This record gives sequence, C-alpha cells and structure tokens, in this order.
Amino acid sequence: APSRTSRAATAILATLVASAAAFAPSRTSRAATAILATLVASAAAFAPSRTSRAATAVSEGKADLEALASKANPKVKFYDPLNLADQDFWGKGNEATIGWLRQSEIKHGRIAMFAFVGYIVQSNFVFPWPQTLAGAAHPSPDMVPEAQWDAIPLGAKWQIFAVISMLELWDECGGGGAFPHYTKGRQPGKYPPFTLFRDNVHFVLDLYDPFGFNKKMSEETKERRLTAELNNGRLAQLAIFAFLCADKIPGSVPALEGIAIPYSGDPMIPFEGQFSYF
Repeated sequence: APSRTSRAATAILATLVASAAAFAPSRTSRAATAILATLVASAAAFAPSRTSRAATAVSEGKADLEALASKANPKVKFYDPLNLADQDFWGKGNEATIGWLRQSEIKHGRIAMFAFVGYIVQSNFVFPWPQTLAGAAHPSPDMVPEAQWDAIPLGAKWQIFAVISMLELWDECGGGGAFPHYTKGRQPGKYPPFTLFRDNVHFVLDLYDPFGFNKKMSEETKERRLTAELNNGRLAQLAIFAFLCADKIPGSVPALEGIAIPYSGDPMIPFEGQFSYF
C-alpha cells in the first residue's frame, strides 16, 4: 500500500507544485532543457521492479511491505489506513491480495509516468507526418493535450485501446505460461517476455531490456531502481492529475495558474461525443 500521511502528502504536493512550472507547456528552450534533464535523471524509474526475492515476492506478506515502505520513504514508512494489506480479495488469500495490490500500484505508477511525460511533449511538439491515411495532420500543440485526444479520429482511439487490451491479456496470462500470475508467485511488475508470440506468430521485441543489456545487473542496483520507480510513480500520479485539474478547474493548482489551458470537456470520458453505451 502507498506510504502516505497528511504531512507527507503536503510535502509531496509542495514539491509537485514547486516543480510543476518547470515542466509546464511553456514552449521555450528552457522548458525543453528542463524536460530533457528530468528524463535523463529519472530514466531508471521506467525499469521494471526486479529486485531481490526478499523485497518483492508475493509469497511473503505484510512484513515485506513494511520493509519496502521504509526503504521507499524512511520518514513516512508504512502507512495503510484502509488496512488493505490485511485483506483477502476474492477469497484468494492475503498473499495473493498483496500481489494484486503491488502489481496495481507499479502498473499505475508506470502509466502515470508515461502520461506525465506525454503531456509535456504533446504540449510542445507533435509528429510532423500525417496522422491518418487520408493525410490529416496531428492535432496542433496549441491545443491542450486533453483536447488533442478529443480531436483524434474514433478509429485511432480504438486501435490504441486494442493494443492496450492485448498487452493486458498477455500480462494476465503470464506470456502464455512463461510466468505464473502475479497473484500466484510472479514478481509484481515483471512483465512477461514475448517469446511464445515471437517464436510462433511474429517477431517483436520484449518491453523490458529487449537487447539484454541489464542481464548482469546487480541485485543492489535492481533494488535501488525498484525504490526509484515506486517513488517516481507515486509522484507522477499526483503530477498528471495536477495538470488535469488545472485545465478542468481553473485555480485548483495555484502553481499552474496562468499556464494551464482551460478545457471544457471531461478527461474521464475518453470517447466523449464519439461513442457511448448510454
């Protein structure tokens, strides 16, 4: 479970709003330099959380979460006000529940990091080539990223969701049996390789370390990267929602006031005006 207290949350938010202006879509060389420096400094955060067995195995329980929380934030340490680490979801047992929670946090943190960087990039740059076979250009960077998404053709959105669904399915089936499920012993956050697909269907690179550069990485380095990934993922979740709130609710994030571009749509409705079950 995430390590948070009201005091820690205040400190994190203070850090977030203090640094948000450096990442905001200012469209200047200074912003580009800040973005590049951030990407280089935090590159390790995007590495899968491959650490020693003692720190991440789902066969170990709450005590391991407490140890991991102390490493991730020595001041806050373990904080679980909802007692999620003591629960038994779907009758699968506490260890499986912890595995599910760990997998969920790591996945959401990674997606938030991609979203945060994507927001910054989209606010300053779009691909110069056509977006569609008909020759339509990509939405202008003058539009807020949420509005850029709204302007994407419906077919393109379905393609994106189709790829996401296939990646989720591959994760859930453990790469066709290469890995056990993350609630049954797999290391949380360890995405399975595409070996079965590559050998029987089509060549494709693995998502993590496709060229095998990190095979000899030490356990200490792996553990340090896990800690960095957890902390950066948690901060990224706050950061991307700070952008969304600033665009949707004027004045809700003081540090972004005057930078955020008002957005009249609903970022929680990805197919707004294009598709709906209701």
